[in-house]
Amino acid sequence: MSYNRENNSTKDICFVIHSLQAGGMERVMSELLNFFAAKKEYRVHLVLYGIKRDIFYTIDNRIIVYRPDFQFDNSRRLQSTIKTHFFLRKIIKKINPISVLSFGERWNSMVLLALYGTKIPVYVSDRAQPDKSLGKLHDTLRIFLYPKAKGIIVQTQKAKNIFKRFYQHDNFKVIGNPIRQISSNNEVRENSILMVGRYIQSKQQDVLIEIFSKLNAPDWKLVLVGYDHLKQKNQEKWELLAADLKVSDRVIFAGKQENVEYYYNTSKVFAFSSASEGFPNVIGEAMSAALPIVAFDCIAGPSDLIHDSVNGFLIPLGDKDLFAKRLQFFVDNPHVIVSMGKKSKEFIAEFELNYICTEFEKFIVSK
Repeated sequence: MSYNRENNSTKDICFVIHSLQAGGMERVMSELLNFFAAKKEYRVHLVLYGIKRDIFYTIDNRIIVYRPDFQFDNSRRLQSTIKTHFFLRKIIKKINPISVLSFGERWNSMVLLALYGTKIPVYVSDRAQPDKSLGKLHDTLRIFLYPKAKGIIVQTQKAKNIFKRFYQHDNFKVIGNPIRQISSNNEVRENSILMVGRYIQSKQQDVLIEIFSKLNAPDWKLVLVGYDHLKQKNQEKWELLAADLKVSDRVIFAGKQENVEYYYNTSKVFAFSSASEGFPNVIGEAMSAALPIVAFDCIAGPSDLIHDSVNGFLIPLGDKDLFAKRLQFFVDNPHVIVSMGKKSKEFIAEFELNYICTEFEKFIVSK
């Protein structure tokens, strides 16, 4: 797609991502696109270059979108990768933006390699678990290419500490995700402990079911909002586990929900048993709904959101007994649920959409 530089004072800025399908990373990218498009001083370009190039999220119609004129053929992966490399280099050089922002831990290296040797400043944002290996090839590429980036954006302080050990770079910035605000219609809160997350092994809903079975809380239920993913087919196994532990009548598999706000607003406590994260948006959403949190202190994210003993509890990873003890504390002390929930809502204001987008702008746009 071509465009005219009708206003020389307008700054061209380029966002690069492999997909705008439904997903947390993609949602954040769409919100950044709309934030910059609403500002008169920018002309916003989106380069969408992955296998699936349709757009799930609503984006401003002023955004100029570029897609390769060829399909990525997985059966000829090397050839398609090379073609994509040259497409990225050609189109971004033509745009000649003041800066490029790339999302995607495996994909950032492709963008950096495509623009290697140009003077176009490239900022990369890594959205996954920071200490996770992506395989020998991708790990090696990142070690070589990430230092070439103008700046590196990470989502948590733990991620920054890890990345500083991995990559020789002096321009890191911690910027969390913008958190969707959960509005209440004055729903009645029930005696329920909520977790929201896909039914995959790393989320450890099975561990949470085991913890819940230890509680002295006969009039409480555990609600698991999510769905089977990655072909792991965990729901059936976890339903059997709940039956074995004699809590199947109080463990609710709510499935995939369009109206997840209802569950945030009708629960009293949010529990998060995940063993690894990039940035857990659902914790932030639960805080926005004034829920206190009990979560494993996994890498990374919970420790950037939870102030231990103030708006919830951080539990050392794997300590199921302490996790159960903290949940029991909430069951036994309903007044603390309310006070800690209010603190959650106060703290999450730091992750308001406009504030987070402005932090990106300050980092990637030279003043």
